[in-house]
Amino acid sequence: MYLATKETGMNAILTSDYLFIIRDGDAERRLACLGEALVANEIIPYLGPGLLRLGATEPPVPDTPEAVAAQLHARAPAPSKIRTNMWSVAQFIEQRRHRLTLQAWMTELFAAPVAPTTFHAWLATLPLSLVVDSWYDGAMRTAFAETGRTNVVEIQGITRAGEFRDIWTKTYDLTGRELDVAPSAQTILYTPHGGVRPAANFLVADSDYVEVLTEIDIQTPIPEMVKERRAGRGFLFLGCRFDDQMLRTYARQIMKRSKGPHFAVIDEAVLTKNERRFLAASGITIIDMPVDEAVARLAG
Repeated sequence: MYLATKETGMNAILTSDYLFIIRDGDAERRLACLGEALVANEIIPYLGPGLLRLGATEPPVPDTPEAVAAQLHARAPAPSKIRTNMWSVAQFIEQRRHRLTLQAWMTELFAAPVAPTTFHAWLATLPLSLVVDSWYDGAMRTAFAETGRTNVVEIQGITRAGEFRDIWTKTYDLTGRELDVAPSAQTILYTPHGGVRPAANFLVADSDYVEVLTEIDIQTPIPEMVKERRAGRGFLFLGCRFDDQMLRTYARQIMKRSKGPHFAVIDEAVLTKNERRFLAASGITIIDMPVDEAVARLAG
């Protein structure tokens, strides 16, 4: 078990003003248990762009919303009050230059192949029911493809711009073929914000999220297979930050009606007040350890 009975009780009584943090030896022991839980398909990995810095070199694509905003701003200067906000800068470009321009520029930003880290490669070998990847780069998808597995499908969030159907996601196999119906698969890779491959689906502008955020509280945009597979498990957040309302909203809704408990590997010292409130209110236990050290222990 990755959560002892005593600590289950502690996690269950967390209130919105209490943030439970574990460090040092407690964190090491917990990560050893969480590694076993991943192998046993007892917890769901929720991956963020911070994992791209696990490699020895700088990632070939932007690895934060702020980096995306800066590169989009370099192409089409945005007003100073929004230029550091990815979603607002993308909306500015869509309004001034057209959606096709925004999509083309996002595709350029994420065109460089991102080699999976050893941690991605390890995850890809596990019989996980569900993996959530919250960034656009596709490293987790590539890791699954490199194993040769045929029992993995990816469900990507899509923009409803130009869509006349009641559709929120598209489903692909690992060759990039779009599937009309998501087949039964051992592993679902859920990329709620889209991904550069195989079809350059990006939820990135404020307008992309208008209808999603209207419906997400009643869970309409969340795929049924994701709802089913989260029900008996908690989430382990790796390489994620929650310093923007959009990121918090998505994480909250993807976690909704899951069993828990939940954990996040994150540097406690850098957390904003809003992140602290979100993590406490969501009952997410903080594992205060560098992510590179944490993933080495998980996979060890």
